[in-house]
Amino acid sequence: MSQTMFKLESLLETHNLPFVIIDADLKIVAVNRAWENCFGLSRQSQIGQPCCQENGYCRHKRLFQTLEPYAGFFPASQAFDAQKLLNVRGYPLLDADSTLYIGESLSVFSKSVGFGDAGNMVGKSAQFTALKTKLRQAAETGAPVILLGETGTGKELAAEFIHRHSQQAQNELVIADCTIFSEDLFESEMFGHEKGAFTGALSHKKGLFELANNSTLFLDEIGELPLSQQPKLLRALESGQFRRVGGTSTLKSSVKIISATHRNLAEMVKQGRFREDLFYRLSVFPIEIPPLRARRQDLPLLVEHILAHFGQMQGVDYSISQSALIKLIQHNWPGNIRELKNCLQLATGLCESRHIQETDINFVRRPSNILEPLKDIGHDVFKAGDMSALERFEADFISGLIAKYQGNRKQIAAEMNISERTLYRKLNRLNLS
Repeated sequence: MSQTMFKLESLLETHNLPFVIIDADLKIVAVNRAWENCFGLSRQSQIGQPCCQENGYCRHKRLFQTLEPYAGFFPASQAFDAQKLLNVRGYPLLDADSTLYIGESLSVFSKSVGFGDAGNMVGKSAQFTALKTKLRQAAETGAPVILLGETGTGKELAAEFIHRHSQQAQNELVIADCTIFSEDLFESEMFGHEKGAFTGALSHKKGLFELANNSTLFLDEIGELPLSQQPKLLRALESGQFRRVGGTSTLKSSVKIISATHRNLAEMVKQGRFREDLFYRLSVFPIEIPPLRARRQDLPLLVEHILAHFGQMQGVDYSISQSALIKLIQHNWPGNIRELKNCLQLATGLCESRHIQETDINFVRRPSNILEPLKDIGHDVFKAGDMSALERFEADFISGLIAKYQGNRKQIAAEMNISERTLYRKLNRLNLS
């Protein structure tokens, strides 16, 4: 196995969901164990196979051309089950040799079962108990709910909790990741498109708003939605009506709206970066998700829960020493529960005899910057804490091109096969300008 493939294989197994890696020839180069379990096919049978069997349409080809991460619902290829609908998130990956791949996580769109009273939300502190009370109140009302809080606090789990305790619980929660909605992708993903609406639209496609009919639509990281697309979302939310791209018929969808952000939307409104009318439409029932450092009492329960999850995946039992647990409790957790999970995942790989000691606990040092300042571009230092994982992959790739062409935007855009206008948009979004 080559060094690159070894690193790809290591990356794969860090994902709990089915995950596939695709090369520039649009061939599958690796899948993880969760993928094998989900689809009942061995990875050996898939290596080298075409990535798509969708009557000539390939979403991966578009990503190699634009480097724009994407999310949406797509039919499974014939190799799995053409009747299945997949919830897909894809983004560019770079290996150590700067070879570009696509990484794609998949989950089958189906009704969730076995969701308990709190599901994966764990705790007994006063802060957690108060949060659960608010979430239950939010579930009982039809008003739009907005979840506020730092990155990694579990806003998606909170949205799931609200949905599972609402009148819409019999249907699937639909998630719209606003971090990947570029200006030319938003309408197609949110409202769908008709056959022939644009190049590559070989059949009609339902959008997230339509899929969420009589259910809940979770607008994750709503603060990242492009300003130009916000009026279109507002109209759909106010009227419940929309049109597919390329369509002439007005469709209706009855949707419960939950949104989430780690940004200060009120400040963004003052700065003209977020529409005031959309802000008030979404913020009827605000709920603050407390950071992990404000609920340290819950850490022992969270650690137990996370280690049990890892152990179940691997078929082993993990334990932790008292000194290691104290070390975790004393940490400030700037990355919240997501950081805790990553820390414990590393510890399970380092520990001996499945017992985590204090020396196995390592906290990732948060770098002051992830990209070096480039004088020709004149960008501000981009702090890692402000980036999503998808943005880091894209920023790393574009940063390499900036260095290669010494900041010449025309040459960078030409190599990426995009317009300079699209490049400007990417640079601004990633704070590279």
